[in-house]
Amino acid sequence: MQSRSHLSQCLRICTLLVFLSLGLLSTAPAQPQPNVKFASKFDLLETTISDIHRAFRNGNLTSEQLVKAYLERIKTYDQPTKLNSIILVNPEAIATARALDAEFKKTGKLRPLHGIPVIVKDNYNTKGLQTTGGSVALKGFAPTEDAGQVKKLREAGAIILAKANMAEWAFTPMHSQSSILGETLNPYNLAYVPAGSSGGTAAAVAANFGTIGLGSDTGNSIRGPSSHNALVGLRTSLGLVSRYGIIPLFTRNDVGGPMCRTVEDAVRILDVTAGYDPKDPITKNSQGKVPENYTQFLRKDGLKGARIGVMRQLSDKNIHPEIKQLFDQALADMARAGAEIIDVTIPEFDSLRANQSCAEFRTDIENYLQTFVKRDTLKTLEDIIRIGGYSDIVRDRLTYQQSHSGRARHPEIPCGDPFTDPLRIAYRKGVEAEMNRLKVDALVYPTWNYPPALVGDAKGYKGDNSQLVAPATGQPAFTIPMGYTTGDLPAGIQFLGRIFDEPTLIRIAYAYEQQTHHRMAPKRFGAIGN
Repeated sequence: MQSRSHLSQCLRICTLLVFLSLGLLSTAPAQPQPNVKFASKFDLLETTISDIHRAFRNGNLTSEQLVKAYLERIKTYDQPTKLNSIILVNPEAIATARALDAEFKKTGKLRPLHGIPVIVKDNYNTKGLQTTGGSVALKGFAPTEDAGQVKKLREAGAIILAKANMAEWAFTPMHSQSSILGETLNPYNLAYVPAGSSGGTAAAVAANFGTIGLGSDTGNSIRGPSSHNALVGLRTSLGLVSRYGIIPLFTRNDVGGPMCRTVEDAVRILDVTAGYDPKDPITKNSQGKVPENYTQFLRKDGLKGARIGVMRQLSDKNIHPEIKQLFDQALADMARAGAEIIDVTIPEFDSLRANQSCAEFRTDIENYLQTFVKRDTLKTLEDIIRIGGYSDIVRDRLTYQQSHSGRARHPEIPCGDPFTDPLRIAYRKGVEAEMNRLKVDALVYPTWNYPPALVGDAKGYKGDNSQLVAPATGQPAFTIPMGYTTGDLPAGIQFLGRIFDEPTLIRIAYAYEQQTHHRMAPKRFGAIGN
């Protein structure tokens, strides 16, 4: 056992040295390298889990080749173009791929995500791999265990390829700027933001630096960046998937989930991650509500006979003309696919969504620091402020959280989740009651009513609809690409469903995607050598 342990340690050290020599752990610009050669023709760009597994079975591809190809793209494109999406790559990714290739050769069986490289937002705990939440305060922190979702992905055969940049502490939906790496840009147009806070994951997956991605969404942060980067982003029902080991922003709202190039890939992640985790008590609400699998609801004819409610309170006011044109076309596309389009106005919408905000960052982050980080010099919010290194936006929000807690109005009502907080329960019931009255399967509205903002233009941040319903009600929401505005800037349409009714949402979102196929790779990040 000692010799085996020694050999394993040597292997890890050698792998690390190889990565250092290649510059893959450095933020310094790297020169393009010769393209990775596959056993036979395999198109890396826009490839899916199904494509990859088919190639594995046909002997046209190995996981090791796949990982090396993605690492080559990261090295060639990320820092040289100043996209700035990747904080670090996993030095054990190639060794893990080799082990998975050997397993497949021996057993002839593929696990659900066997050999699939994943880009993980840097607020998910990754065992032995630095996790910072985008803050220098956590630089060098390597968790001793995986976040709940990361653990399930690894068990399903996925490879943690890299950690993605993010807005520091996930504080802003406007952009993805950290004190670890700086600001991530939008791969479709580098003059614009990718949104936040999961902008690093979005930019990396959009640029084909990995097959699939994980983000987190407190108010916007899966769906907003997915919309800005022509991705599919799924905010699941609160309580369906574990948040254990994700650096919190506000646990009452926090959800972690997939950011992918296709609905099918997002659903394959959900198949692996959904269900009860005793380490995240809120997931007890999912018991008895998780089907055998979610892929069974991927139906190309899923819009036929569907009743789609257009949430006019979010789609008719303060909307950019190009977004309105794309949204109107999306409604026409759904009608052509057999859906009935119905106007929906939620009664007392403004009063229902009022007073949903609660300041509880101090409690959440200090619990995280004491549970996982365990540093004597980093136990409190004041310690984070003392260490410094943050932007003006982050400084303002940190200092605000020092002196605010609970609900700004009605402080007598405790902050709670959609299953315990009376104001949140009333909000969800109000939305779902109108859906039930009109017998609609889902509500739709633009994910953003405006195109992405220019880098540095805080006034250009407009029209973020993701904040307004799902985070407080706990309902699930999918964003799907619906086209592009001037400057090749992507736009998304959002589908909102009833809580724990992911099956209906998947059926409708997948059918819309298959009807329209708006997703395109960013032109600047094509195949290496082209």
